[in-house]
This record gives sequence, C-alpha cells and structure tokens, in this order.
Amino acid sequence: MTGEDPGPLIRLFGLTGGRARPQGEAFDLVAIVTTVGAGSGSHEPPDLIPEHREVLSLCRAPTPVADVAAHLRLPLNITRVILGDLRREGLITIERPRPAAQTIDERIYREVLHGLRSL
Repeated sequence: MTGEDPGPLIRLFGLTGGRARPQGEAFDLVAIVTTVGAGSGSHEPPDLIPEHREVLSLCRAPTPVADVAAHLRLPLNITRVILGDLRREGLITIERPRPAAQTIDERIYREVLHGLRSL
C-alpha cells in the first residue's frame, strides 16, 4: 500500500454503483435537465442520495447537463449516471435543446431582411 488516499475514487464508484454510463437514451452536455413537478418536493423517494436531491433542487429551472456537473463538482460521466437514474425514476426530464434556427422568431428574420434592404 502506498499510503495515498483512494477516497474520492471509491466515493464516485459508490455514487454510481460502479456504472460508467447512464441507462436509456444518450444525452450530451447541452441537453436541458428539468425537475418533474418542480413545485413539489413531497413525491421524492425517501432513499435519494444528497447528489440526487441537489439535482432536483437545481433543476427546478431548466439547466444544461454541463451546469449540473459543474454545480455538483463531479466528473461528467458520473453526473450522467446520476441524471440517468433520476430520469429512469421519472423525477427529471432530459431534452435536447432546440436547434438555433428554431429558436429565432420569424419576425426577427423579417427585421434583419428589412435592415439589409435599407442599406
């Protein structure tokens, strides 16, 4: 034994039960996580670990996966496993962000076109 503390590695292994990938559909860094039934905390299972509770609290407002990982101060793959578990339990949704073309209002396109024509 070298005397080095393997504590964080063992803790991460325990958080995920040794899993390195989330179950279910894959999601990326910019996917948006939202707590289901964001207004009530009464339907949470009593056996949630602190990281699960933190995610549920943080994601009451839509939050990107990357921000969840940063807030938890956990590696991305560990965060994805935690999010996958919460999604499987029906406590969060994870949605792909809409492409930028779908988020810009048609009115903005018309104003830009009008502005270009007036040049």
